[in-house]
Formats: sequence, C-alpha cells, structure tokens
Amino acid sequence: MKQQARQYKTQMVVVGSGLAGFAASIFARDRGITAAQIGNTGTIAYTTGYLDLLGSASGMVLDDPWKGLEVLRRDEPCHPLSRITDDNIRTSFHRFTKALSEMGVGYTEPGEHNLMALLPSGLIKPTLSVPETMRAGIEAYKADAKALIINFLGMQGFSATEFVTNLEPVWRNMIATTLSFPDMESGAQVYPEVMARALEVPAIREQLAVRIKAKLTDAECVGLPAILGIHKPDLVHRDMQKLIGVPVFEIPTLPPAVAGIRLREMFEQVLPANGLTLVPQQKAERLDLDDGGVTVYLEDSFGAVVIKAQAAILATGRFLSGGLTADHGIVRETLMDLSVSQPASRDDWHRQNYLDPRGHPVNRSGLEVDEHFRPLNDDGRPVDARLFAAGTVLAHQDWVRQRCGAGVAIASAYQAVDAACETLSTQA
Repeated sequence: MKQQARQYKTQMVVVGSGLAGFAASIFARDRGITAAQIGNTGTIAYTTGYLDLLGSASGMVLDDPWKGLEVLRRDEPCHPLSRITDDNIRTSFHRFTKALSEMGVGYTEPGEHNLMALLPSGLIKPTLSVPETMRAGIEAYKADAKALIINFLGMQGFSATEFVTNLEPVWRNMIATTLSFPDMESGAQVYPEVMARALEVPAIREQLAVRIKAKLTDAECVGLPAILGIHKPDLVHRDMQKLIGVPVFEIPTLPPAVAGIRLREMFEQVLPANGLTLVPQQKAERLDLDDGGVTVYLEDSFGAVVIKAQAAILATGRFLSGGLTADHGIVRETLMDLSVSQPASRDDWHRQNYLDPRGHPVNRSGLEVDEHFRPLNDDGRPVDARLFAAGTVLAHQDWVRQRCGAGVAIASAYQAVDAACETLSTQA
C-alpha cells in the first residue's frame, strides 16, 4: 500500500540550504512570514565563517567595500550587488550578523571598512564581518603582536609552520609549535570537528590549556586552528582565554571546516525551534507554479513530502551546490529548467590562461532577474510573480574572484524576501 505524502502549508518556501537559503529564512522570520526550507547539505561547511561583502573590484583589493560598490555599479551594473542600495545591504548585514549572534555564534558588527582576516595558508583576505572567536587574530596581526601559533600532532588541513612562514614578511613576531591534543596523542590522524566537540567538555579545555601554557613563554596571544567548539563557541573561547591568560584566536582550516559546521548545525537546530519548517539533507525534485500557488515535491527517508506555499525563493547555488549543471555544450538550471545567462558557446566558457585576472566567463553564468529578483524568461519577462531567486545562482557575478559570496547571498536574500512580502500582502 502506497504511503500518503506528508503535506505542509506555509506562506513561503525556500529551496536551498546554503548561506542565501538560511538568510532568506531568517529574514522571513523577522518579517513574521511562516516559511519552509528544503535543501541537501549545502556548502556552508566549506566556508571559513567569514562574511565577505566585496573584497575586490576592477582588480583592486578593497579596504572600503562601500566605495568598492560605487566602482562596481559603474563597471558592472548587472552585478547583483549593483542592483541593491547601500542602505539595504547595510540593513541585511546588520540583521543577519545580529541574528547569528543571538542564535549562539557571535559575529563582529559590520563596519565601514573591510577587516584583514587570516587564512589557513598564512595569507590575508578582506572581509566585512568575522566570528568573535577570530577577532583577536586580526587585532594581533595589525599590532604585530608576539603570537604563539599552534599545530596539533596528526591534524591535517592546517600547518602552523606554513602559516608563520608565509606571514613572516608582514607579521614578524610569531612562533610555531606542535602539541598533542588531549586523549589523541597516538599520532594518528585527528579531525578538527572531533577536536571541537571534545573542547565542549570543560576537563578537556583545562588539559589543553595546561599544554599551551607550558609553551607560552613571552607570547602575547595564541593562535589555534578553528576548533573551539561546535556549539557555544563563544563560551569555549572565553574559557580558554581565562585558562591560558592571554587573548586566543582561531584560524580557519581547510574545508570542511568547523566554522561552517557550526553555522549549519546552529541553523538546523535554532530556526526550527523558532517556527521554520525545515526538511534538511533532502533535495527538491520538482517545483510547480499554478493557480493554487507554489508546490514543491520531494522525498525523505519517511516517504513523499509536498509543500504548498504562496511564494518561493530559489537559493540553490551554482555547480557545487547543484543549482546549476553543465554538459559539454550548455549550462542548465536543475530544478525548473529556467533560462540561464551564459556565454554564447562552449568555446567562450574559459579564457586561455587559467589565472587570467579577468576570470572565466562561465563563472558568471546564472539566472537573470528583474528589480524584484524574480527570474526571467528568455523574453525578459518574469517567470512568475511568486518566484524569486537569491545567492550565487544569480548571474553576472564571480563571487570567488570578487570576494563577495556572502554579500551576494545575504543582500539578495534580503531583497528577495522583501519583494516576496509585497506579493504576499497583495494575496492577503
């Protein structure tokens, strides 16, 4: 006997579980909109935890992202960020970082200038907001403070020696050392996520602090790979600083990284407790638009699921997330076969030089949208007044090269939810 599909009814359905998808759910919650969200694993676990607005424009590394937006609007008027006002971008970042902090992962207040944040290889990147657990590293780098950078026996994805060597020309007062992690002393491979969960136990924090203090000498601060807990990292961070006696900061590791896992698990735990209908680790199979509204079909381990809503936001990402796919000749949108802006032919996807500073045209493929962030057909008209799009599935941006992935995700999610609210109000 075929099991009957489970049905949910809501005002808005968000398809996608990356940063744009969860930002849309947060903004919907702020507006009092009931929402459901669907998505597979997403790419949050692959992030550093940094929230970039705009780090590069016209080949320049940006100290001031707001002035950079002026350049972007002049040179790339079709870029998603060029189509959003500074006021709305500021509001979206403020609300999003405030929500993260309230949910349990503290973030710095977005300001007027980019922060020069640390990368695992010992490079520096511009970003607008960072986890509070990483703030002291930015301050120590700026002050050229005496820092002890710690590597752990058996840990891959971070090397204190590489970090110190690469940063030495601009941060002279660093020393690298290697420690064994409590109860993981065999030399076998250890994983950042496992270490982070272990540090949620006070006794493990105490043991690790003793080992660090033995190496501290005259260091003014301590840099650790990002392992300071998955849940309540700010509490773990404060406790470690108290036990060691000097400022402690995290350095992102190679993905999948603790900073991203923290966000994903926090979203999946906190948002459903605040009214979000979340169907995690699942991919939408079909989305229909008809007179009855928006209907999304999928299946989970318990059987078929049907979600009925009045509006939908596509936040499905690009190739890695599965929102776009490509064969030998064309880039396609995977859920609804929407029109995709892309180079005219396969020969135009890539430039001859892999490291061409202009980037590769295929990386700007995506959905064309109108001023309300509604996807457009080939004829330039909206597919449907109830369908919106947000995040890196949008066309005309190269988020990796421009250091604007979080900016596009957060600001476009805010715009899409705002526009969806107007649609919902007309249906009320």
